[in-house]
Amino acid sequence: MEQFRRAIGELSQGQFARIRIACEPIWAIGDGETASPDVAAHAHRLIRAQATRRFGADAANEVRILYGGSVKPGNAKSLMAQPEIDGFLVGGASLDPVSFAAIVNI
Repeated sequence: MEQFRRAIGELSQGQFARIRIACEPIWAIGDGETASPDVAAHAHRLIRAQATRRFGADAANEVRILYGGSVKPGNAKSLMAQPEIDGFLVGGASLDPVSFAAIVNI
């Protein structure tokens, strides 16, 4: 969270509302593991809470927070069912058109 706070520290409210934030657990990078929907949603709530404290609720609600931890067709629906998750940053699954299309269609 400290890195997040430093990164947004110089942005104005209007600039912040236009950005996208991708959240990927460090332990999910390159290993195919995915956070549970509850864990991912909790992380997104924490990020939005930090944004609300710094920029206010209106700007924080405009920001799109994407989940990026090994999103696949088999887990995309349960992740997207979490209201805190605004979308995905798709990695390896984007290399397979069938898998990517399945994720997009969710």
